[in-house]
Amino acid sequence: MNIAEIAARNVLRNKTRTLLTMFGVAIAIVAFILLRTVLDAWMVAAEHAAKDRIATRHKVTFVMQLPKRYVEEIRNTPGIKDVTWMNWFGAKDPKNEREFFATIAVDPKSFLQVYDEIVIPPDQIESWLTNRRGAVVGDVLAKQRGWKVGDRITLRGTIYPGDWDFQISGIYSAKRKSMDRNTFWFHWDYLNESAPLRARDTVGWIAARIDDPARAASLSQAIDKKFEERDTQTLTMSERAMNVSFLGMLSAILRALDIISVVILVIMTLILGNTIAMGVRERTHEYGTLRAIGFLPRHLVAFVLVEGMTIGILGGGLGLLIAYPFVNHGLGRWLEENMGGFFPYFRIENTTAVAAMGLAIAFSLIAAALPAYRAANLKVTDALRRVG
Repeated sequence: MNIAEIAARNVLRNKTRTLLTMFGVAIAIVAFILLRTVLDAWMVAAEHAAKDRIATRHKVTFVMQLPKRYVEEIRNTPGIKDVTWMNWFGAKDPKNEREFFATIAVDPKSFLQVYDEIVIPPDQIESWLTNRRGAVVGDVLAKQRGWKVGDRITLRGTIYPGDWDFQISGIYSAKRKSMDRNTFWFHWDYLNESAPLRARDTVGWIAARIDDPARAASLSQAIDKKFEERDTQTLTMSERAMNVSFLGMLSAILRALDIISVVILVIMTLILGNTIAMGVRERTHEYGTLRAIGFLPRHLVAFVLVEGMTIGILGGGLGLLIAYPFVNHGLGRWLEENMGGFFPYFRIENTTAVAAMGLAIAFSLIAAALPAYRAANLKVTDALRRVG
């Protein structure tokens, strides 16, 4: 039996304390994975954004409108392949007014060309294109609400007051993680013809596909230059940059979550350090005996470090076993179904799992470092004299 095996066996000498410590490490790892997954989910729209798509909004703020005529001017810009436009509608289901989902008015034909990651059966696309009050909804939203193709529903407007009648023409899924499957898309013409006069022929933002992703910056500048002398000026950027700009409003929260995830690991280190230090104190007499029969200080260091690493591996592994079903199949599924606008994809990334396990081992070694140092510097006579 080698030193590593002996050290690993020492972990089980006080089973209750070891199990409690393992659960403490596991809970810390679950919390770390959950927080990192929240951060990854916030960033998924930016990370998986289409590289050949740019977006144009009002230069001052996203909530201000652009003239509809800007769409054609952008379409005629060299390097632009397809263009579409959208308006945030802002409406609620009268039956569940507390539950949020995105409602956006679009031009169906051009919208499907620009956002080709949206998957809708051909017959449902045809139905949507021909039905002025038709709408398509994400499969997650449809499941949550119990909506089916052909259902007639009424939404209550907030930005555009009143009751608005729709018919579900189709249910879509998505080929890209960044596409929210909890959104309600409907005809911009239907909104425009019923909107107040001051709000007609305006759009919230314009999205365009470009012929070369490498030209995204230069084309964005060319578009903004077209309108720099107009009363309404624009700000154009890549889809990724626009998604990141939305996250900028939450930067303080994201930074706090990042810090908290590190603090949790520090707390885990303190728990591990205390457990390992207790074990070293209890075995002081044994370590003195080992030194007396010829073991070197480095052997004692190996005993303590391997013991700490073993607890870290067991606790980290237990944490992963708990985290995957809890995050991926429990909380994650609930968030996708009920908060798809914020978390369209909530799953543990492989890099997060590897980082969690690696950090559990690394921090366990850090926690064992001081007890290992003390064990290595024990005087044989003092160690043999000590009892308990």
